[in-house]
Amino acid sequence: MKLVQLATARSGDKGNHANIVVVARWASAFAWLQDHLTCQRVAEFFGGLQPTRVERFVLPNVQAFNFVLYDVLDGGGSLSLRSDTQGKLLGTAILDLPCDGAPLETLSS
Repeated sequence: MKLVQLATARSGDKGNHANIVVVARWASAFAWLQDHLTCQRVAEFFGGLQPTRVERFVLPNVQAFNFVLYDVLDGGGSLSLRSDTQGKLLGTAILDLPCDGAPLETLSS
């Protein structure tokens, strides 16, 4: 199972840092993600971008998480030579994160 089956996501930038908001599709998915979608997991998934730190903010009223990935944009929009200098594709990328072990009820309830 992939994260896309449990959530949607959007992303953006602030200078050299990116943020990714992951919004659970259902309350049961939010509950499972709260325990399994950790800073460490996100840092490992984006390891190739070498984040110096990942911070997670839990937004329970909207069943979402905001992750801030520090120093992943190689200088940011005006300095980086990367194709995604503003982190816009990171939200799409995180949806490919494996969520093996998520119970089936997270898919519909």
